[in-house]
Parts: sequence; C-alpha cells; structure tokens
Amino acid sequence: MTGFVSFVGSGPGDPELLTLKAVDRLKRADAVLFDDLSSGPILSHARAGADLVAVGKRAGRPSPRQDHVSRLLVDYATEGGRIVRLKSGDPGVFGRLEEELLALKAAGIPYEIVPGIPSAIAAAAAAGIPLTRRLTARRVQFVTGHDASGALPGDLDLDALADPTASTVVFMGKRTFPALAEALIARGLPPTQPAILAEAVSTSDQIITRATVADLAERLAAERSEHAALILYGPLADG
Repeated sequence: MTGFVSFVGSGPGDPELLTLKAVDRLKRADAVLFDDLSSGPILSHARAGADLVAVGKRAGRPSPRQDHVSRLLVDYATEGGRIVRLKSGDPGVFGRLEEELLALKAAGIPYEIVPGIPSAIAAAAAAGIPLTRRLTARRVQFVTGHDASGALPGDLDLDALADPTASTVVFMGKRTFPALAEALIARGLPPTQPAILAEAVSTSDQIITRATVADLAERLAAERSEHAALILYGPLADG
C-alpha cells in the first residue's frame, strides 16, 4: 500500500514556533526524514519508534545528493505508512521542495505541504523590526546567496537587489556576500545601507549583528562562523 508524505516546515529552530499541524504530523509519522536545521528538540515531537533519518545539506560540508534524498523519500513512501519530510523554515522557500514533489508525482505518491515560519520572518522578529513600512518600504525580496556550486549566482537581478527602498533578505550568503555587496554598491546601493546578520535564529546560539552593508561585507570576508545565517538589509534594518 502506497504511503502518504507530509512536507512539514519546522520553522527556524525553536520548537515553540512549530505549528499545531506540524506537531500532529510528527506525532503520527512512521518515518521522519529531516534536515540538519530541523534536528534537536524539534524531533522530540516525533512518535516513539519512528525511523529518524538525517538527510540535511549544509554548505561546505559533506551532504547527501538531492537525487538520493528524493529516492529515499520515494522508497519510504512506497513501503506505506505516514512519512514526514521535515524541512527547516518553510518547505517552499529555498528548500528544493519542487524536486522532491516531482519525484513523488512520478511515483504516484500522494502528499501535502504543511507551511512553517520562514527564517527571514523569524529573523526580523528577533531583530525587533518589521519587513515593510507604509510608503517607504513596500517591497520585500528573498534571494539565495549561492548556486549549486556554492558560488554567487551569475543571473541575479542586481538592479532590483540594489534598490535602497526594498527590504532584502539573502539566504545562504555568508560566503558570497562580500562579492554581492561589491556588485550592489557598484549598482548604486549606498555602502552605509543598514544591514543585519542573523545567525542561529530562534535558538540558544542566536546572534543578531547590526552593521552597514559595507562593514558587514568586510567582516564576513575576514571571519566566518559555522552557524546557519541570513543577511537582511534595507531601510528598516537600523531599527
């Protein structure tokens, strides 16, 4: 009998930020395939006896290939039962959700998507700022800071990202932000534009660093931490 897959967003890391539906799916799962950032206390909600399988990918570390993760998900679901694919943040935001959906569709396996709190939203909350402001910050944009090779993507819309009136969030961009900042400043973004580096958001290791785009780029070029992080810059980042 074919199983059923729930793609569950675990939020930024704090188990108290899980939705009620996410907790319900974890408690009823026969197997949980989880990302690295979805491990720890969040897995305490999993049903006793459920298979817990780490399939997370982290930049700069040995990680399972995406096709292997998709194949593993299909294999578990083909055996029957309830399967949770636990993804950090929201499953549909830079979580390679589409590739896993396509694998399930090709195998005829039913699924659902349970949204989670995106780390960008949690980071703004941790910094005590909104992401929008009436009249002066009416646009929010999310962008990934690296491509499949780990380099800065070559097809970014730099003019849009250099808009000083937009709230911009760069996911997975610690390694590439110095190059991105240089390109944005060349496109007219003020080097003094307020910026925030949000590391390990909503966990006990959380660090919120306020700087300017230029200063943050200089700092990241000189030092790096192992914490997962995102970068937020824009007119509200100085709050």
